[in-house]
Amino acid sequence: MVEQFNYLGTKLMNKNSIFEEIKSRAKSGNVCCHSVQNLLTSSLLSKNIKIKVQKNAILPVDLCGYDTWPITLREKRRLGVSTNRVSRKTFEPKD
Repeated sequence: MVEQFNYLGTKLMNKNSIFEEIKSRAKSGNVCCHSVQNLLTSSLLSKNIKIKVQKNAILPVDLCGYDTWPITLREKRRLGVSTNRVSRKTFEPKD
């Protein structure tokens, strides 16, 4: 009997908690966001292209398998914080 293990990229726990999974997905999303940071902060790309990069490259990393999670409102807000963080990094005003 183990406390948790990774199975097909998903962290499974012996208690029915999705908190650790959301935390690891947010971490993976931040890594993905950091890898495309040059694209997201480029002044050469339009706002629409940046949104498409965000929706097609970063959001699937955060929300992979989201439909099958037993999620509460608190956890849903936590996912929203993660996705909003990416938007703020993309569209924050430059100094």
